[in-house]
Amino acid sequence: MQRVATINQDETDDPTTLADSDSCFSTFNGVQIHYKISDPLQQGTKRVTHPIILLHGFGASVYSWSRVMKPLANATGSQVVAFDRPAFGLTSRGQTSSGSRPLNPYSMMFSALATMHFIDFLGADKSILVGHSAGAPVAVDTYFEAPERVAALILVAPAILAPFSIKSAVKENQKGNNQNQRKSLDSNTRDNFVFMFGSLLMVLTKWIGGMIYCLYQKTLSAILLSAFGLTLIRMIIDKFGAQAVGVAWYDSKQVTDDVLQGYTKPLRVKGWDRALLEFAVTILTDSASVSKDKRLSEISCPVLIITGDTDRLVPSWNSERLARAIPGSSFRVIDKCGHVPHEEKAHEFLSIVDEFLQGVLEAPPQAAT
Repeated sequence: MQRVATINQDETDDPTTLADSDSCFSTFNGVQIHYKISDPLQQGTKRVTHPIILLHGFGASVYSWSRVMKPLANATGSQVVAFDRPAFGLTSRGQTSSGSRPLNPYSMMFSALATMHFIDFLGADKSILVGHSAGAPVAVDTYFEAPERVAALILVAPAILAPFSIKSAVKENQKGNNQNQRKSLDSNTRDNFVFMFGSLLMVLTKWIGGMIYCLYQKTLSAILLSAFGLTLIRMIIDKFGAQAVGVAWYDSKQVTDDVLQGYTKPLRVKGWDRALLEFAVTILTDSASVSKDKRLSEISCPVLIITGDTDRLVPSWNSERLARAIPGSSFRVIDKCGHVPHEEKAHEFLSIVDEFLQGVLEAPPQAAT
């Protein structure tokens, strides 16, 4: 009998049998997606006209939004939905090689399209997307796929590498290189030949490097998806899972047994280990998941970025740089807070989100009848 985080791996079960009383399931592209929905207590008092979709981070699930879903619905008067991405929570675990699913369920594209599926499900033209950590790239990808469907982006401790501003340095280097090149190329034909040969050699080197990287990816993928990989992922989660959750908090004392149970519940789902490895391999090999940092300046909808001042996983300075890369975005820092502001400082998080939405998306007051 093998246990991972105290859970007997001989007793894993189907996600539907592990569902809560308020759990729901929606089938999209052959995958049974687990989600929860919160309606405002008072109907007909919408302060924000668009529904809100919450996108969890790596290793998390719908559970991570449990402290803010209902309060957010009541504050805005709008529906709030959170769903588990494939490989996480109680969403069904699929096989990437299945012929019935031409779209890899663990790909970034699938997550973006699943997000749009829920916008349609809610009967909305647009939605406000709130992405935490690895859920932030999903929110941004959804925007780039269909910007007309996204009313606003709220990125919480976003796992998006901020672009470095090196344009001026690059221009100076290019200027110097161009001047030197002209002198060399104009000197004689031999130098022209050397330059052309060097350029060809650079292209060839890049091609060989790409081939080596491709082989490296395939080799690493094969190792990860082997029996060794399954044993390794179980060992890592068992030894370091609880510690990783604690690192996400500024105050690790807030990581109670209830919190740990919320994070480890998906380890009861049959095939969780294989799915997590499939997800890792997909991220490693999926060219479509390449960072869109060069397109951040194209985002034109309202954007709010929230970070904790003591985030050990995605440092606040990266979030600040990201805010500078997105025109007109708002940036807020929560003091004495780690990587999970919506869990550790739920009240402050809700206050910041509410203030932002009031400023950019609050519905106009209804005329008296």
